Amino acid sequence: MPTRGLVAGPNMRYFQRRYFNMAEVAMHNTADDLWVTYLGNVYNLTSLAKEYKGSVLMKPILEAAGQDISHWFDRSTGDIRTHIDPLTGCLKYYTPRGRFVHIPPQLPRSDWANDFGQPWWRRSEYEVGLLSYKTRLIRIINTLTSQEQTLEVGALETMWEILHRYLPYNAHAASYTWKFNGVNLDMDKTLEQNGIADEDQEFDQLNMDPELYTPALLLYFNDDLTEL
Repeated sequence: MPTRGLVAGPNMRYFQRRYFNMAEVAMHNTADDLWVTYLGNVYNLTSLAKEYKGSVLMKPILEAAGQDISHWFDRSTGDIRTHIDPLTGCLKYYTPRGRFVHIPPQLPRSDWANDFGQPWWRRSEYEVGLLSYKTRLIRIINTLTSQEQTLEVGALETMWEILHRYLPYNAHAASYTWKFNGVNLDMDKTLEQNGIADEDQEFDQLNMDPELYTPALLLYFNDDLTEL
């Protein structure tokens, strides 16, 4: 059975997007589905929450679920921020929202074990992608059905990544040729690289609503019903 449509490209069953926006991250805001962002990356801490379920040390992380926690970190080191502890005069991690998982206690304790290896914020296993700092709106119009969908996409996403976003609305998206102004889009390139300029800033300067001028991508059916 074929796993994709007629448009040559990656197998969407195993394709993984690189970029996520904050609206997507914000949807993962529970102990059973916990994402955060920090220092430009997106992390899925659900397994950490399960491992430490019921622990008071998970409380600050649970409170920050679905949010950006870059302010917890020193950007120059990638580690948790530090300060001089007024109680001991020693350099300690700075955790104003309370001590959390893998942060040592202020004073020595018999129940503290540091045999966990790397702390969670240094483990690549939790990373799921990159945070899109700049997003834009596009309209995708299926010329076969006349259905239209507006998507918020990252400025650095390739057309394949945008197609992947669109799959929930059209499982046969890879069976279409994607065009803008009558020109076939290069699916390995971004919108900007395909000549679809991001004019949001110009519209803002002119006090014009950029959503009224959202570029439209047209999809032309390739006579194939492969479902991804």
